[in-house]
Amino acid sequence: MITRSIYIGSPAYLKLKDEQMYIVEPESGQMKGKIPVEDLGLLMLDHFQITISHQLIQKMMGNNVVVISCDAHHLPHGIMLPLHGHTEHSHRIKGQLEASEPLKKQLWKQTVECKIENQKEVLRRLGNYYEPMSDYQANVKSGDSTNMEGIAAQHYWKYLISLDFLRQRFGDSPNEFFNFGYSVLRSIVARAIVETGLLPVLGIFHKNKYNPYCLADDLMEPYRPFVDWLVMDWLPRNPETEELTKEFKAHILQIATKDVKIDDKTRPLMVAVKTTVSSLYKCYAGEKRQISYPELV
Repeated sequence: MITRSIYIGSPAYLKLKDEQMYIVEPESGQMKGKIPVEDLGLLMLDHFQITISHQLIQKMMGNNVVVISCDAHHLPHGIMLPLHGHTEHSHRIKGQLEASEPLKKQLWKQTVECKIENQKEVLRRLGNYYEPMSDYQANVKSGDSTNMEGIAAQHYWKYLISLDFLRQRFGDSPNEFFNFGYSVLRSIVARAIVETGLLPVLGIFHKNKYNPYCLADDLMEPYRPFVDWLVMDWLPRNPETEELTKEFKAHILQIATKDVKIDDKTRPLMVAVKTTVSSLYKCYAGEKRQISYPELV
């Protein structure tokens, strides 16, 4: 089922009634809208005067809704997910824990190859210099031992933005636009991981002991260019904008329902992410040897 992404950026009281999330204006008590909880996939809260009932939280956790809380700078600061979302949770984690290093290195190779392919396609569609990306992709080794991901990224950002652009988490504009999009994407991927019954903390390649979402950071890599494409669609049409407006956030939240091609079928991105995570589980279980990753359509 295709779920909805909801952004709330003004004072509101959110409560559960009749299996639906009611959005109420705090001062007047007027209902501003309602949506069945089963239709929710992602809820972004971006105002300090938002109150949410515990009953609604429990209902959302039971439906694998990812709740994103934004900070004073209107950037995603934290996410809320259920502890588990699959009936075979312990069984699936066992397969994840027992995955061999050679398998994980091959899976990471596939991940990097697909990421570079999608980055190349973004550059090509923009009419930018993309040809060297094919060589980087062809030279990815097991575990990406030659760091083709990093080498390709240097070329990609140079010709996506400008020759002197530095892609940094806290860097100059337009870094903040990409950061916001990646935070939303990360939440979508983390949701699918929990729903599939795997541990978000146990990655294929990422192993930072301070990072509770290593696997999400692995699997989102080939999806990052989809965020880049949305950002590059926004920036030329809004050249004076240097802050994260509500309009930009609404634009980025479309990513959950954007069409992608996966396993020769066109699917919304949120559905495709679930396909990717499910294919990873099958690789852990010995049923597959290839992760299903998306292509730009």
